[in-house]
Amino acid sequence: MTRPFFLFFLFFPFFCSSQFNVEHAIYFDTDEYFMVQTEKARLFSFVKALPKRGLLKIEISGFCDDIGAENYNLVLSQNRANAIRGVFSSLSFFPDKIISVDGKGEVLLNVYPSDDPEIVRSLNRRVDVVVSYLDPATISETSLNTSSPIVLNNVHFISGYSYLTRGSKEILSSLAKTLTKEGFSFVIQGHVCCTEGKIDAIDKRTKERNLSVARAKYVYDYFLEKGIEKSRMSYEGFGHRFPLGGSADKDRRVEIVVFSN
Repeated sequence: MTRPFFLFFLFFPFFCSSQFNVEHAIYFDTDEYFMVQTEKARLFSFVKALPKRGLLKIEISGFCDDIGAENYNLVLSQNRANAIRGVFSSLSFFPDKIISVDGKGEVLLNVYPSDDPEIVRSLNRRVDVVVSYLDPATISETSLNTSSPIVLNNVHFISGYSYLTRGSKEILSSLAKTLTKEGFSFVIQGHVCCTEGKIDAIDKRTKERNLSVARAKYVYDYFLEKGIEKSRMSYEGFGHRFPLGGSADKDRRVEIVVFSN
């Protein structure tokens, strides 16, 4: 009966880390660093829903699309980041916890797998906010022994898309390296936020109402690409049937259910 203990230590870095991140992206029109009203409302709602207990740090990073001169885009991305810092200050949400406000400049078109360059550019005109918390949660042996879902902390998706947020790919890559060394089977389960009832959300890239499935398949395809055998995996989407509560960012997630061989 050592298998559950083994699985616990195998996945410990991925679901029981010392901190967890809550992420949010704010999108801008071309050449602008002032938010449109819808983005401003989304940001205000995000900040007001953030818990205050256990907050460690806030990081703000601005980006631009690939149109325009390099120096111009660097300044514009910094102005966008500064504008978001101003919102945190105006709401008096721990401005002293903001450790970085950086303009990163332009992002190339190949960052997302899309045939439409304008979709990619619209996603690149943004500011990423990463709010880090001390994670008080622990995972017990029982949860693994009963095939309970394992939430992959710090693996998040861009709102409305099956594209991973900045930083999430690195975590997924580390998990893939670990999984290639093992032989157990597992199911990848996708989830979404912010829909009425239990229905799925619309994938903005394909316009189909199957976003939770698309997110699960993204992880499935990523693992395939990294050498994990197809026979070990399956995927499914659950829409908004199992919200975690709290920040909407937590519901834009994937979970893994392990079946011990």
